[in-house]
Formats: sequence, structure tokens, C-alpha cells
Amino acid sequence: MKQSNQLINETSPYLLQHAHNPVNWFPWGNEALNKAKEENKPILVSIGYSACHWCHVMERESFEDEATAKIMNENFVNIKIDREERPDLDHIYMDAVQAMTGSGGWPLNVFLTPDGKPFYGGTYFPPQKAFNRPSWQDTLLSVSQAFGERRHEIEAQAENLTQHLTQSNSFGVQKVVETEVFTTERLDEAFRNLMKNADKEWGGFGKAPKFPQTFSIQFLLRYHYITNNGEALQQAILSLDKMIEGGIYDQAGGGFARYSTDTEWLAPHFEKMLYDNALLVLVLSEAFQLTGKLRYKQVIDETLEFVQRELLHSQNGFYAALDADSEGVEGKFYVWALEEVTTLLGKHAGIFCEYYDITTQGNWEETNILRVKKPLEIFATEKNLSLEELEKILADGRKRLLEKRTERVRPLLDDKILLGWNALMNSALSKAFGATGNEHYQQLAIDNMNFLLKHFASKRQNEFYHTWKNDIAKYPAFLDDYAYLIQALIHLHEITADTNWLTKAKSITEFVLDNFSEEDTGFFFYTLVGQTDIIVRKKEVYDGAVPSGNAVMAYNLYHLSIFFDLPDWKQRSIKMVSSLGNAITRYPTSFGIWGCLLQEMVSGTNEIVVVGDDYDDVKQEILTYYLPHKILMASNSAMPSFPLLVEKGGGEKSTIYLCRSYTCLNPVFSAKELISLINRPQNG
Repeated sequence: MKQSNQLINETSPYLLQHAHNPVNWFPWGNEALNKAKEENKPILVSIGYSACHWCHVMERESFEDEATAKIMNENFVNIKIDREERPDLDHIYMDAVQAMTGSGGWPLNVFLTPDGKPFYGGTYFPPQKAFNRPSWQDTLLSVSQAFGERRHEIEAQAENLTQHLTQSNSFGVQKVVETEVFTTERLDEAFRNLMKNADKEWGGFGKAPKFPQTFSIQFLLRYHYITNNGEALQQAILSLDKMIEGGIYDQAGGGFARYSTDTEWLAPHFEKMLYDNALLVLVLSEAFQLTGKLRYKQVIDETLEFVQRELLHSQNGFYAALDADSEGVEGKFYVWALEEVTTLLGKHAGIFCEYYDITTQGNWEETNILRVKKPLEIFATEKNLSLEELEKILADGRKRLLEKRTERVRPLLDDKILLGWNALMNSALSKAFGATGNEHYQQLAIDNMNFLLKHFASKRQNEFYHTWKNDIAKYPAFLDDYAYLIQALIHLHEITADTNWLTKAKSITEFVLDNFSEEDTGFFFYTLVGQTDIIVRKKEVYDGAVPSGNAVMAYNLYHLSIFFDLPDWKQRSIKMVSSLGNAITRYPTSFGIWGCLLQEMVSGTNEIVVVGDDYDDVKQEILTYYLPHKILMASNSAMPSFPLLVEKGGGEKSTIYLCRSYTCLNPVFSAKELISLINRPQNG
């Protein structure tokens, strides 16, 4: 049979990795879907992403094997999907496989009827039967035989599964008593449930593999802020500190890996994703504002330095990810042998190696992942060194290791640029600027936003594409893309006081309301109205590796309703939160962003307005304080088109106005006075 692998003209690095397989791969599209119908063949959809270790393993073992490819080509129409390019399809077929098998992950391999309905699937299949998994060849032959001999059973299974996907999507219609949801008791219950899951020795939540779970940490920081609960702060700080000291954080080069394979955060799964680093910078910025701990500022700076060094496109977009493997070995780029470090560092090698746990036998697979086992101050005292001396030795050592590392074979760069992930990093830059005052972060956020608004824009006003590479933008943007973009625009307005960003956020929100809404429930679909190549229009509400687009839209509607005095938008946001109220409090690790919004709705939003000639300086000082539940507008004079800036007087010295809980307080004239006012009991 003539080989016709169709992936060579794709832009996704993941699809291009498979462009020379003997499998006749197609990208998802009409050509493949029509071929399956015309030839009456089942479809095999194989989904992964370029930084996925087990995706590479299955490719080497099965998709590069001629005999396996022959079975696939003769019996199936084979489609490869990059889950980061088509998260809509990934969500649908992942849900199907989880419903069938009870678990999911990548690579995701799912078999569909010719009309796109799933009937069987799984994740990784080995080349020979192993790990209680059938071999890939046996699976292919069994599925093909069943499709030929028991077609009616397969059609029935596919129909049932599709019905299940549709039904599981129909939430959010139950009536909820709002007065029962928006209470401090609900927040206390969410806190208690979150702490049941907390690892009080190593930080984080749950057992290995351990993910950063930044939303849970953010919830704890904010819970401490409104209740002064010491346990909440302690768990949040412990989680951040243990990650920063562990191997999940790249001690030499900055930036975080995706997750840790162990409880102690030592051995990461080494891929580095743009979104993880954005979310960690966001929560570290809040932690730095709250605690003033300089180590958090240092990690923010090191992480953003890594992002700019290794993930920044020349036009100020950010690439998606770095692979875990180099030279076919996971983590090879990041680990060290004792002799190598000793040769590099000379007389200071002993101190450096002891501090970073570098030994002859190694701490991971006979090699060394840099990690910190003792606080800097304690280690300095033990070695009779001043903090300054020790910090200089460690900084010099890290610099030399980083330089040496540039000589190694680099992990593959996933160089597509995704709208939503860039918007998350844009918000992180705004938050980092607010917390640190580093003006470079503000400028980079502006430059990145200008890039996104220009290169991702569709011909229709306020419509955007999802992914961009080589001057080509494609795939209609998904709810997450729009939600994160609107949120980034709101944050950008906050740090610049430029109301154009706010106006743009409002107009894109109107587009989302018109094209993604489910009117009955107030929630939003993941995909644009009118999309024809999906079997169900899903609604996503869980906060997983990235925030739920619905949760972020609820936030956006809530804040924009205050900026523009739009009570309907506020009511919709409240309806969304209240209809998930029970889930938020019972399962806070899956609803972290929702939980943070619930906190703000319960405790109230500080509406801060600064008017006067020196508004920019005052605004910047306010931004350095930890004020998680606020909106901030600043201007040199009143602006009639914005309700918060109507009839507000200023002068040479700025006047600061504060309103909250439908009450406005007497104006003040300095950031310190404002903070005193905010921290004063509301009935005082």
C-alpha cells in the first residue's frame, strides 16, 4: 500500500515529529473524516503533545514499526492530534476514554466510528503485552475484527457513550439559594476540606505525582488575608518553599517543570510548560506582596529570565513548552555528575555540592538533580560563612553550570504560540510588575499584548485564533483563550491605567457572550457557536492544570460589571458561582479559581480610584501592597465615560477614593492611609 503520511505541512512540532512515520497519518480535518465515511473504516485518533515522554516512547515502539504501521494503514483511517492545538477534541475524547476505562492521560488513543463517535480507547499501549495492558498490535486487530463482525454492538456502544458525554455536560440548571452559598461558613468549609488534602510535611496537596496546584495555594493566601488564619498561610508558604527548594524548580536556570514524580518535589517530569511558569509567577507575586520574603522575588526574576531566554519569540510572543527529553533521555539536559561540577567550580565546589545535594552516588538514577535540603541561613551558619559570602559562591556556581549547560544537546522546543497560554503569562508579567516594580515586566506585557491582538485577530471584530506559528494563525480560539485574554487586559489596565485595555476587554467579553453562552445556565461552552467537527459542545468547569475558562469568565464579568456599572454581568457571575457552590466547598482542589472568586464575593471588593497629577506614582505604590480583592482605576482627571471616574476631583496631589459593599468612605491622600482604611474593620 502506498504510503501517504499527510503531516509534513503541519506547523505543530508534535505532528511534525510523526511526519516520517510509516503510518498514513492525517491531521484532523474533512479529508480524513470523509475518507472514513467513504471507505467505511473506523478512525483511530491518537492524541499527544510534543513535551510528552510516553508519547515519544509509543512512537518509537509502535508508530515507527513497519509491521504495526501496515496493520494501522490497512484497517483504519489514522489521525494525529496535538492536544494543545485542539484541546476541544482532546477534552471530548479524554472524557470518553475516562468513562470507558476509569483513567486517562497521554498518549490518548481512541477508536471512533466513521461518523466520529468513540467506542473504545486507552492511553499507552506497549509493543508486547505488559503491565496488564494488551499489546498495540493485538488491540488493533481486536478492534478491527470487532468492527467487521459486531458492528451493531459497536454502533450501540458509540451511541451510548456519546449520550453519556452529552448528559454529563448538562449541569448548572438546578436552582440554588444564593444566601446559602455566599457565607463565611462556606469559605471555612472549603478551607477545612482543602487542608484534609494538604501535605503538611512537604507542602502541596495529595500524594505523588504532585502538581503545583497554584490555585489552592492562592486560595490559602487569600483565606489568610481575610481571616488571619495562620494555618492557611503556613501551608501556602510551605508549599511554595518546598517547590522552590526541590528539583521541580530548575536551580541553575530558573523556571519550573510540570510536576514532581515524588512526594519531596525532587524528581520532576522535566518538561517545562509556559502555563505552569505563568501560574507560579502569579502566585509567587501574591506571596511576595503578602510576606515580603525576598526569595520569592528572586524566584520570580529567575523564572521570568528563563522564560525570556528560552521561550520568547523575536516578536514578543511566548513559545509553548520545552521537552523533557534530550538525546532520547529524560532529564539529561538538567542533571549533573559530581566530577563534572567539581571540575567546573574548583575550590568552591565542596560548598556548592553540599548545598545542592550533589554526591558521588547521586540522588536520582545515579546522577544529581540540584535541590536544597537546608535553609540558606542555617547552612551559612554551619559553614561559618556570612550570607553574602554563601550567596556569592552559589550564584557564581549556578552561573557556571548554566553556561556549561548551553554546550549540551537541548531539549526540543515546542515553538507554536498559543493565545491562552500567552495571556496567562501576560497576567503573570502584570502581577510581577505590581509586586516588584520592575518596569521591564510592564513593557514586556504591553509588547506581548500588542503582538497577540495583532497576530491572532480574525477578520471578524473581536474574534481570535487559537495558535500562531510562521506568520500563520489557525483554529478558532476556545473559551479559555478568550477568558484569559480578557483577564490579561484587565490586569494590564490595572498596571498602566490605560483605559483602552479595559474597553477592549469589555468588547471581547461582549463577543464571548454572543458566541459561547448557554443561556439557560449562564455558563459558557468551550467552543464557538457553529463549529461542525465536534460531536458535543462541552462546558468545562474544573480548574485543572490551567484555570477553567468558565471560572475566569465569571471573574471577568464580576470585575467588568463594577468598572462599567453592568448589573446583569454581575448577576450572571453570581449565578455561575452559586450553581457550583456545593462543589466549590466540597472539592476545593478542583475548584480553586472558583473558590477565590467566592472569597471575593463574600468579603467584598475594594473599589479604589486615584485621581490627580501624580496618579502614576500613587498607583504604583498601591500595587506593591497585597490587596487580592480589588479593582483599581487611576487618572489625572475625572472621566465621564467610566462610572468610577465620574465627578472625581484631583489636583497636584492625588486624591484616593475607596468604596466597598455599596458604601464610599472619606477620600485619603496617600497609599498608607488607604491601606489603613482597607484594613480597618468594616463596621468600625
